[in-house]
Amino acid sequence: MCQGCVICLLLAIGWALASYVRNREIRHIKNRFKCGNNFAFLCQDINELEHSNQINLPRVSVVMPLKGFGEHNLQNWRSQITSLYGGPLEFLFVVESTEDPAYHVVSLLISEFKDSVEAKIVVAGLSTTCSQKIHNQLVGVERMHKDSKYVLFLDDDVRLHPGSIGALTAEMEKNPEIFIQTGYPLDLPSGTLGSYCIYEYHMPCSMGFATGGRTFFLWGGCMMMHADDFRLDRHGVVSGLRDGGYSDDMTLAAIAGEHKRLITSPPVAVFPHPLASDLSFSRYWNYLRKQTFVLESYTTKVNWIMNRALFFTHFYLSWGFVAPYFMALFHIAAALTVYLKEYPLNEISFTSDGLALAGYLAVCTILELLSMWNLTKVEIQLCNMLSPEGPPVSLDSYNWALIFLAMLVDNFLYPISSMRSHFTQSINWSGVRYHLKNGKISKIDRSKDPGSIYSDLGGKHLYGKRAAPPKNSLLGSLARSLPQWRQPKKYNV
Repeated sequence: MCQGCVICLLLAIGWALASYVRNREIRHIKNRFKCGNNFAFLCQDINELEHSNQINLPRVSVVMPLKGFGEHNLQNWRSQITSLYGGPLEFLFVVESTEDPAYHVVSLLISEFKDSVEAKIVVAGLSTTCSQKIHNQLVGVERMHKDSKYVLFLDDDVRLHPGSIGALTAEMEKNPEIFIQTGYPLDLPSGTLGSYCIYEYHMPCSMGFATGGRTFFLWGGCMMMHADDFRLDRHGVVSGLRDGGYSDDMTLAAIAGEHKRLITSPPVAVFPHPLASDLSFSRYWNYLRKQTFVLESYTTKVNWIMNRALFFTHFYLSWGFVAPYFMALFHIAAALTVYLKEYPLNEISFTSDGLALAGYLAVCTILELLSMWNLTKVEIQLCNMLSPEGPPVSLDSYNWALIFLAMLVDNFLYPISSMRSHFTQSINWSGVRYHLKNGKISKIDRSKDPGSIYSDLGGKHLYGKRAAPPKNSLLGSLARSLPQWRQPKKYNV
C-alpha cells in the first residue's frame, strides 16, 4: 500500500504543478483586462490588432481529416472556421469519399459561410500504405495554398477558442526553432462510466502538456507545423507518415526526438472536448485498445525502445495503482473479522498496522482527487475566459464518485489492453482493421460488413444509413446498470 500512496502523491504533485502553469496564464489574462486590453483572450498586446500588424500575418492552412458525423461535430467545426485570426486562412475538410456522412454536413456549413471563409472539401480516396487519418492529412497538405507558411492539423472533435490559431501562429513567429506546436483536450464527461474512464485516462497525460513551453508530448488533435517541412519532406515527415504510419502524433514525436527538434505547448492551448452522451463502456474499451496499440507502432529502433519503456512503465504503474486498494479491502475485512471474534493480541496488532496503511492510502487518494479537481477547475476557468462568447463550461456536472471508480477500472484494464494489443498486432479503427508488422502498417482490411457504425468518443455515425443498429454488449449493459450516486447535469456547450 506504500506504493499506492507514492503513486497517488506523485499524481497530486504533477496536477498541482500543471494547475500552477494554467493559473498563471489566467492571472496574465486578468491583468491585461485591467490594463485596458478588452481583447486579452485574443492577443497579449492590443496593438497586435492594428491593421498594419494584421496585414503582415502569415498564411495558415488548417487541415481537418474527417470520418463520420456525430452530435458535437457541427459545433466543433463552427468554432474552427469562425476563428478571429486576422491573417490569410484556409480550411481543408478532408474525407475519404463523398459517401461519408460528414461530406454533406460540411458542404452545407461551407455554403453558409462561403462569403466570409475560405474553405473547401477534399476527397482523399482510400489509404493503402498508412492509416486513413494520416492519408487524409497528407492529401490535405498536397492541396494547401502554395503561400501557406504554417499548416495546422485539427481533429474534428477539437473545439477551438476564437484566438487559438492566432496564439499558435504568434508562438511560431516568435521562435522559428519550433518544430511542432500542440495542445490538449479538456474532456467533458457525459455522465456514463465510459466517458469518465476517458476523462481519467487523459488527466495524467495532461501534465506533460501543461508546461507552458517545451514538452516531449504530442497530441494529434492539434498540431501546427511549418508547411515547408511537408513540401520538402524535411526529416522524412511525409515518408515517415506515408510509409506504414499508424499514429500521426507518435510518428512525428519520434522524428522530433531523433532530430532534436523542438515541441512546445503554449498554456492557452487547452480545448473543451465534449464526449458523446451515449458513450458506452464497449466504445471506451475500443478507444483504450487504440491507445495501447499505438505503442506497438514505431519508426526506428530507438523509437521501439522508447515505446517498450512506456509500455512497461505504464503497465507497472497501472496495476501498482490498483493493487493497494484490493489490499486495503483485505485488511479492512480482516480487521472486522478480528474485532468481531476473539483472536490473539499479535493478530490484532497486525490488523491495526494494516488499517493504518489503509488510512494513509485513503488520505493520499483524497489529496490526489483534490488535485485533479483543482486542475480541472482551473482549466475550465481558462477555457471560459478564452471563449467568452460561448456558453460557459461548469465543474458542477462532474461526478467524483464515478471518477474514482473510473480510476480503478481504467488502471485495471490498461495492462490487459496492452497485452492484447501486443499479441494481436491488429486494431479496428473507425471500421477499418489495420495490421502491423515491424511497427508499420502492413495490411488494411475493409470488410463489406461495416461492423460498428459508431466511432469511439464522439458517437459519430460512420456509414450513414447503410449500417444496422449496434448490438448491446455485456460490458455496455453492465456499465449502464451501475448505480450513479448523483445524476450529472447535461452540458450545454
